[in-house]
Amino acid sequence: MAAVHPSRTHDWWRDAVIYQVYPRSFADGDGDGTGDLAGVRANLPYLAQLGVDAVWFTPWYLSPLVDGGYDVADYRTIDPAFGTLDDAEKLISDAAEHGIKVIVDIVPNHVSDQHAWFRAALAAGPGSAERERFHFRPGRGENGELPPNNWPSQFAGDTWTRVPDGEWYLHLFTPEQPDLNWDHPDVRREHEDVLRFWFGRGVAGVRIDSAALLTKHPDLPDFTEGVDPHPYLDQDEIHDIYRSWRAIADEYEGIFVGEVWLPDSERFARYLRPDELHTAFNFNFLACPWDPERLRRSIDDTLAEHAPVKAPATWVLCNHDVTRTVTRYGREDTGFDFGTKAFGTPTDLALGTRRARAAALLTLALPGSVYLYQGEELGLPEVDIPLDRLQDPMHFRSAGTDPGRDGCRVPLPWAAGEPHSGFGGAAEPWLPQPAYWPQYAVDGQLGDPDSMLALYRTALKLRRDTPGFGDGPMTWLPSEHGILAFARTDGLVCVVNLQEHPAELPAHTELLLASEPLDADGRLPGDTAVWLRV
Repeated sequence: MAAVHPSRTHDWWRDAVIYQVYPRSFADGDGDGTGDLAGVRANLPYLAQLGVDAVWFTPWYLSPLVDGGYDVADYRTIDPAFGTLDDAEKLISDAAEHGIKVIVDIVPNHVSDQHAWFRAALAAGPGSAERERFHFRPGRGENGELPPNNWPSQFAGDTWTRVPDGEWYLHLFTPEQPDLNWDHPDVRREHEDVLRFWFGRGVAGVRIDSAALLTKHPDLPDFTEGVDPHPYLDQDEIHDIYRSWRAIADEYEGIFVGEVWLPDSERFARYLRPDELHTAFNFNFLACPWDPERLRRSIDDTLAEHAPVKAPATWVLCNHDVTRTVTRYGREDTGFDFGTKAFGTPTDLALGTRRARAAALLTLALPGSVYLYQGEELGLPEVDIPLDRLQDPMHFRSAGTDPGRDGCRVPLPWAAGEPHSGFGGAAEPWLPQPAYWPQYAVDGQLGDPDSMLALYRTALKLRRDTPGFGDGPMTWLPSEHGILAFARTDGLVCVVNLQEHPAELPAHTELLLASEPLDADGRLPGDTAVWLRV
């Protein structure tokens, strides 16, 4: 069993490396083609040896899986595809023995249309107490045939669906994900109970999905682009909810990470006040192109956003919603935007992989915590899924123009010589793996000192064991155009060359790690990063 590594500080979340598990695609313990909690438990030694501090699980609850589990039917039941509540409790306990904390995902904006509350609301009819937990409204138009307002969807398509009795209900995502009414005391009470349910079972933290969407303007007015306040995004009342949640988390010494997409840095920082959320995802950095000026500005903006509330920054390159890093960094447009995703966008995987290796050292050297998405440590590319196997509602609601997010959710390759690259048993995985998948398998990379997996394992060990990494100050160093160079404490320096030609390194006493070998003259090649001791 792996040694339990002590945290640098009591506030472990300030500089943790957190690994995101998408349960359907991590490892299949029972051989039915779908990843499960048994598969994760069997591979906890792999995660411990990788060197992560915590694991964040995307939803593992009972769900029709219309939107990958983000349509929750029951928060206190594990979906049978993944296992049982007993399996989850054993996983939390086993992970702790490996020195790994567990973070679960809560989806407070909406539930599944199969949730008991929504089924009761449909059965009870207009004007009922059951419907007050959601946003049911009569329609507009002469016969109520038009939706109650014009709100845009978070996915393509409509945000209102009419039921047979004539009323409409709100869903900012798919029709199978009705929005909850956060003005209703039942909704608040239920989520507080769910937090206690999971904190009481030993989880260390909760990731909050769509954290800025919960509260809506009570009149549900039409949306007008560019006019504030927004009728359903970042309402001031939302902070009362998170203050009540924080009190519960503090009872259990638990933490929160919010999925907060907001362009206004001052509004963003409000979620991170000392009595609200501990951390929030850094989408500005995630979407940033591989460009020195843009990256530096994103880093500066991120640190400036967090400084007033003394919250740690988070750094993330990809997740279960975003084109995989090696593919994105090999494209002409290296940024990320949901609106520009398209089928068949050309990429140079060798270039993208080289840049992804450098980006790994960049992010791991920055102050704060880091999130890794499963397979990122293997250098997995985005996969082109055959049209008849696509499952993501983003694809179908875009009338087939958006490839969706399934390409980054393909089951992991564990063993090159085994069926389905060792993902599980003989059953076909729920999403197809490409023919080239075995070349990325864990077993092959473990034996290759130059592999992406070897780079991540070395980097995470250095980051954990070397003073100066993690939370704390950083200082930009003078550098030529196209170079990012910054110092941490204890003589640590990170240099990233985003130019095409090699660059001279600053004077140093030790080369701790490089994403690629230096050239024959000891210079830093293009698209390469190093950690130095000066």
